[in-house]
Amino acid sequence: MGRMRSAFPSDVSRMLRFGAVGLLNTALGYSLILAGLALGLGDILSNAAGYAAGLTLGFFLNRQWTFERAGGFRRGAVVRYAMTFVVAYGANLCVVVAAMSAGFIENPFVHLAGNCLYSVIFYLGSARFVFVGGAEDAATATPGAATRTPVSAIATAMPSPGAAI
Repeated sequence: MGRMRSAFPSDVSRMLRFGAVGLLNTALGYSLILAGLALGLGDILSNAAGYAAGLTLGFFLNRQWTFERAGGFRRGAVVRYAMTFVVAYGANLCVVVAAMSAGFIENPFVHLAGNCLYSVIFYLGSARFVFVGGAEDAATATPGAATRTPVSAIATAMPSPGAAI
């Protein structure tokens, strides 16, 4: 009987690319936030501009490089990416709010924990929900993947207890 090959090495490579893209979009976003503040645009507009630019860069780099999805622009992928961002950012905020209600106010480790959860959810959502489907994936797509929500896509990405890894 043939030996099963693990996708682990390619997953690690993809995770590292995802992290590199995250560093690039964070650098761009933060630079624009600082520039907006220096130009007197205020906190909200500067932050919105920085996040919008970072998310846009992240979408295109992740689509082309991290998840290797070539081809034309697909509006559905953008919508799924935005939905995944909202879910991931919402989970981050839940960690922060829960910690605040437990008395951990302005604690950088709380934000670090929230950011880690955000990153895991955004990666799983991107891999299992955003960058799936389309003509190039027709042969390998998971049935129903294009209609999954970010939450259900992440749930199916997690191994079940006792599953062989």
